[in-house]
Amino acid sequence: MPRGGLWRNPDFLRLWTGQAISQMGSAVSAQALPLAAVLSLGASPLQMGLLNGAGAAAILLFGLFAGAWVDRFRRRPILIFADLGRAAVFGAIPLAAAFHRLSMNYLYLAAASGGLLSVFFDSGYQAYVPALVRRENILEANAKLALTVSIADITGTGAAGVLVQWLTAPMAILSDAASFLCSAFSVWRIQTREPPPKIDGPRHMQREIAEGLREAWHNPTLRILTRRTATAAFFLGFIGCLYFVFAIRELHLSPALLGGIIAIGGVSNLFGALISERLVARFGIARTLLGSALAAGAAALLLPLAHGPVPACAATLALAQTLDMAWPIYHINELTLRQTVTPDRLLGRVNSAMHLLFRGIMPAGALAGGILAESIGMRPTLLAGALGFLLSSLWLVKLTRIHPTKPA
Repeated sequence: MPRGGLWRNPDFLRLWTGQAISQMGSAVSAQALPLAAVLSLGASPLQMGLLNGAGAAAILLFGLFAGAWVDRFRRRPILIFADLGRAAVFGAIPLAAAFHRLSMNYLYLAAASGGLLSVFFDSGYQAYVPALVRRENILEANAKLALTVSIADITGTGAAGVLVQWLTAPMAILSDAASFLCSAFSVWRIQTREPPPKIDGPRHMQREIAEGLREAWHNPTLRILTRRTATAAFFLGFIGCLYFVFAIRELHLSPALLGGIIAIGGVSNLFGALISERLVARFGIARTLLGSALAAGAAALLLPLAHGPVPACAATLALAQTLDMAWPIYHINELTLRQTVTPDRLLGRVNSAMHLLFRGIMPAGALAGGILAESIGMRPTLLAGALGFLLSSLWLVKLTRIHPTKPA
């Protein structure tokens, strides 16, 4: 494992390059796939709902199995497999469109298989980082990886519109397939020899999954992070399902204005990724986690409190998007803490369990929020969701006693 900063670690730079390229392609695909359904196939609202749910359903059904597989084998081949698989899945879309064989059924399949392969890749590279960098560089590595995610969110979304306009939506997805090939090549060039996974006794999938879940619950630090993730995801579902309809119908913001406000959040996310390491150096990882969670909760509270003329409402939502810098700060440090306290042989399973927890509970919160909004209205429901999301930060108070105030 190379000594010194990450800029002198060629294998981490190869992983970072591959992740950056694939994130950019995924940002394009996230916009181009639904546009292909609408523009090329004339999808109905029900079909769009099924398309949006296909990826989440695959993750819910098979996400824990992906984590167990990540822990069974070396992570580098899994990353390459996931990249090549996604390249094949999304590369077939423009090919099918060129021969007039594209259908909604194939888009459902692409969304589901692409989502599942992304779980393999995300769980795999998050578990792979500690094998490539020294322990003291893990936070820096996660900050750099989160930085590229923020950049991809900003530039990829805009690039998707341009590519769809120039090339049509199915052909725009070809850039995503190409990005996964580039990512696979970059990861393939990594030379650090990864130690083989430790195997205790015969392999049994259900037993391995249960072992990862037990670790997430019995480890004191992971148990706190698990409780916070579950609680936050539920109440965040209230906000996620009502944000757009509330902003447009209640606050009377135009779609164009709302899009500009959301773009502010992308820029603030980039800033949050840049300052994360400095905050940890000053306050320590536990207090940084707690502070960023409270800031995100404060941002959520601004939405139901917005009122008055359109400019005032827009300014309130813009302030909330500015506070969105708390999201990458929290994510970077939560992931770093998770990687630090989890045994390497369990990292894939713990990562996939956290992914599944968030993605599985948030839709339940969205359903509960929608039902509640029908009874008491959108603004009270958003207020309840924001308060619940803010109070979920209290789980993290105990971390300040488990971990030192400042890093060693």
